[in-house]
Amino acid sequence: MPPLNEEQLDQLRDERREQIKYAALRVFACYGLCGTKMSMIACEAGVSQGLSYRYFKSKDELFVELIEEAMREALEAVKYVSEQPGTPTELMAMITEGMLEENNKYYFMLVQQARTSENMPERVKQIFEQYSNQAIIDQLVSIFIKGQDAGEFIAGDPQQLLFWYFALISGLMLQVQESDGYGLPNATFLMRVLLK
Repeated sequence: MPPLNEEQLDQLRDERREQIKYAALRVFACYGLCGTKMSMIACEAGVSQGLSYRYFKSKDELFVELIEEAMREALEAVKYVSEQPGTPTELMAMITEGMLEENNKYYFMLVQQARTSENMPERVKQIFEQYSNQAIIDQLVSIFIKGQDAGEFIAGDPQQLLFWYFALISGLMLQVQESDGYGLPNATFLMRVLLK
């Protein structure tokens, strides 16, 4: 077998880095920053602990990167959907479906771990200030008001209703386990909370 060229090596490094990050996401989501060790992440990723340190200097660095990625991607997803054509109901359904995707469960759990833990790196606190829940809700207020004006959504303070809606979904993501046998409701079911 011929040796790998530089492009192939870069691709292999990128894949390994993502493998470690995804394993870390699952471990951090379950155990939080304080309850996680790099050895646990390495085991979950199926790599040696030494190899995981080649890609990340510490578990704190890895945690911060995952939090920043989660918050940035959430804001980008909301912004993307808000720029799409469709009725307000269709746009809110798109957002809801995205939130309910299987892998997003770990991001919800990770963010919840970070928000409820006392000993977070300073950078995590800065990320939460930069990408606040309010910033995400602000992106959707105009869609929600259009939906209210069109008679699609219930009356009430749009910010408050959106906050409650996302809190409901977050709570479901954190509480519902596949082992319960019920799974998560679909977007259509959840949207009933908002629809007239």
